Amino acid sequence: MRKYSIIIPVYNRPDELAELLTCLAKQTFKNFEVIIVEDGSRIKCDQVVTSFAKTLEIYYFYKENGGQGFARNYGFERAKGDYFILLDSDALLEPNYLQIVDTRLNTQYVDLYGGPDTDHPSFTPIQKAISYSMTSLFTTGGIRGKKNNLGGTFHPRSFNMGLSREVWKRTGGFQISRMGEDIIFSISALTLGFKSALIPEAFIYHKRRTGFGAFFRQLKFFGRARINIGRFYPKELKLVHAFPLLFTLGCVSIPFLGLIHPWLLYAGIGFLALYVSLLFVDATRQSGSVQVGVLSICAAFVQLFGYGIGFLQEGIRRLFEPKTYRETGAAVEYPS
Repeated sequence: MRKYSIIIPVYNRPDELAELLTCLAKQTFKNFEVIIVEDGSRIKCDQVVTSFAKTLEIYYFYKENGGQGFARNYGFERAKGDYFILLDSDALLEPNYLQIVDTRLNTQYVDLYGGPDTDHPSFTPIQKAISYSMTSLFTTGGIRGKKNNLGGTFHPRSFNMGLSREVWKRTGGFQISRMGEDIIFSISALTLGFKSALIPEAFIYHKRRTGFGAFFRQLKFFGRARINIGRFYPKELKLVHAFPLLFTLGCVSIPFLGLIHPWLLYAGIGFLALYVSLLFVDATRQSGSVQVGVLSICAAFVQLFGYGIGFLQEGIRRLFEPKTYRETGAAVEYPS
């Protein structure tokens, strides 16, 4: 029977970890261990881990802060399972999550899988709006948790990812610790011949950020990360990734269109009004809440503007930086 090692990097989130561990304690499938890697936190979660010692096979490790990618590598090195599952500490699971994964791997095995994310009824309206923005077809979130990744192979993300021990051995783990580290890891595994798959039923409830300020900073970092992925794998940087930047520039330019011709101004305002209306109707329909519908409009603009600005910032930096590839073809990690 396959044993799973669930690896969770933690940074200053003891309360959220307690909720995730509660979900793991309720799993119907029991053959797993939990590896907690405290990545240099000031607010430690060791007491939270201790409180679950009687209900889970759980191990706690503390290391100096090095970023979530290297924290996961630290967990890989100490895991005893045949198959590793990576979860973010701000996730919640249904009791049958592991059973769904195990059944899928026993019937259609893959060495690398990913699952989607969604919002939970207990989330605040802002959390639900952010979750909508990150998963909606009307934003770049539409590519997350889909079988195809922009027309190519599915790239599992580390908030809900599984990989075999063989994948870890052959890839050596995460090459960098942040700035798109999970996509870079997935691509490196696929280039070695491993197959990936989406398991739609193996979803998590992802809390993400609780305010628009933190959400903007996170998405700005995501925009920068997309450029960083291009440093490692240039072909993975595609025109569609520039959509948030083009949207941002388009919104900023609308007030100036009237200087060219009034009808251009009307057209720009009309397009924006149509987009806002679609967001509101779709988010309200999905959530059943007008409040979430309104907040989802704000979340979508925060997401697209944040990603676009980060994409532009890192893109300019890349244009004026020295050559990043060594003769071996390996890219270097740039500081955040």
